[in-house]
Amino acid sequence: MTRRWVLGLAGCLALAAGVVRPVPAFAQETVRYRLSFPEPQHHWVSVEASFSGLSASPLELRMSRSSPGRYSLHDFAKNVYDVEAAGTDGQPLALTRPDPYGWTVRQHGPTVTVRYKVYGDRVDGTYLGVDPTHAHLNMPAVLMWARGLDDRSVRIVFVPPTGSQWTIATQLFPTPASHEFTAPNLQYLMDSPTEFGPVAVRSFTEDAHQFRFALHHTGTDADLDAFVADAQKIVRAERAVFGEFPSYEPGAYTFIADYLPWANGDGMEHRNSTVITSASDIRSNRAGLLGTVAHEFFHNWNVERIRPRSLEPFDFERANMSGELWLAEGFTQYYGPLSMSRAAVVPFRDTIDDFSDLLRPVLISPGRAYRSAEEMSRMAPFADGGRTIDRTNWADSYISYYPFGGAIALALDLELRARSSGRLSLDDFMRAMWRTHGQPGTGRPGYVSTPYTIDDAERRLAEVSGDVEFARRFFERYVHGREAPDFAALMAPAGLTIRKINPGRAWWGDVRLEMRRGVTLADAPRANTPAYAAGLDVGDELRSIDGVRPSSPSDVETTIRRRKPGDVLVVEYVDRTGQAKSGKVTLTEDPAFAIVPVETTGRALTPAEAAFRAAWLGRQG
Repeated sequence: MTRRWVLGLAGCLALAAGVVRPVPAFAQETVRYRLSFPEPQHHWVSVEASFSGLSASPLELRMSRSSPGRYSLHDFAKNVYDVEAAGTDGQPLALTRPDPYGWTVRQHGPTVTVRYKVYGDRVDGTYLGVDPTHAHLNMPAVLMWARGLDDRSVRIVFVPPTGSQWTIATQLFPTPASHEFTAPNLQYLMDSPTEFGPVAVRSFTEDAHQFRFALHHTGTDADLDAFVADAQKIVRAERAVFGEFPSYEPGAYTFIADYLPWANGDGMEHRNSTVITSASDIRSNRAGLLGTVAHEFFHNWNVERIRPRSLEPFDFERANMSGELWLAEGFTQYYGPLSMSRAAVVPFRDTIDDFSDLLRPVLISPGRAYRSAEEMSRMAPFADGGRTIDRTNWADSYISYYPFGGAIALALDLELRARSSGRLSLDDFMRAMWRTHGQPGTGRPGYVSTPYTIDDAERRLAEVSGDVEFARRFFERYVHGREAPDFAALMAPAGLTIRKINPGRAWWGDVRLEMRRGVTLADAPRANTPAYAAGLDVGDELRSIDGVRPSSPSDVETTIRRRKPGDVLVVEYVDRTGQAKSGKVTLTEDPAFAIVPVETTGRALTPAEAAFRAAWLGRQG
């Protein structure tokens, strides 16, 4: 049962089952940080970092270039300034700058203290956000660290602005001091986001494990109570997939949420916590925010502990590439809506709509012709929050590994159920991955002892299905290869069918138009569309379609809607060089589709279909 906790500064989120856990003893010297906020209205943090027990070798200080859970570069050093270093006696030490991401102290004694400022005004799962209401801290965006000291323990003190009553939500290990926390090593520290501000907390227990939902928001207590009750149902449903919760080293799992008008929509998984941010609130966007809760919480098994070898350990100085994100992210994307359905916190049709969203990019986009799910996963360093200023053709050549992997998960779940007459499902595969790769643990928070390769995943499928050839063929066709499963056949036993949304409607591509001097293509048409086949490209100005000059984008839409698939339109246009051209557009049928229950098509759901659907989705639609 959800209950409300009212905690002071010393207790908020530092309690685990009512007891402050003892701080582990470590043999090496401890790295110490002190974070203060003298001018939160100007969005910067003052950081003091102390490194002791040093050898005479140069001290190489670094700011991270990447962040756990993100696969692209973010170069957090760009917001660091006013850097200075001092020795034990307080005398300044010379700093050199070997590259844009670090500072080196060449001559120093056994202790070096570094002070600097870092600016941040973005509330999401990756960056730093400071203002008079709170400090939202992603550690790679804040903390300078030293090469070679990765295994040292860390002690970090948070100093609130003068006169504030800020409290702390974090997965860092608590100490008896209210604003002081520890981490056992650099990996765990960098994976420990922290919210420092007016945090509202709700706590619940499942299977003797403690969960806390820490929220900074503008809503009411009643809103929060109802939302956390639904979150608890999701936690329970996802535990059922694996049969148990992981061991949460600080004594609890913490949801850290910022639902604020100035926040950016995001969700980011961490070992014993997750960060969820949104400009919407839990009343107006309940289902959307619960979907992020479901996705991120599933990650505390899948990717935080069932972890690809390509991501273990995480490298903070480069982009982290993995060919397994179709499983790590994509399967999690599938289990998000599935878990909400099983938890009965959303209508059945919402779940089916979410599955439609998984399939559309895979079945409609031309990208599958160019890259497999494995190859799409390796695009993450460019696509996952990265920024490009040059134009790409990703609309043609790239499909996000989230829906791509989600579609593979959907196909594998339904195929396992069908071929075993309901005895097996994707849950069995995930449990096998958990037993072999996630459950063993390491005894070292922040690390995974048995990460998997793509071949390991195939072996687990062979073990679960009892059919080595089935597993080999599935991976060969849908993971390494570029085939698409027969989703219509796979969904039929559940009484679901795929239907065109606009049957018989003429279509030349989802071409975005804008007004410049005339009606102009704002984006390049996709490679599998009639507009592309006719030679049209971004920047082309349409002079006439079917002999009529369009005066607005809606004129073009009206002209096409008046025709039927198979009709040929002559398009006159001027390209970017000013050259007049013409092309023939052979219209096709709009490919947009949706998954729909058969009972909405005029046919009754059979008992067998109802039973299949209930076993899969947790209840009958």
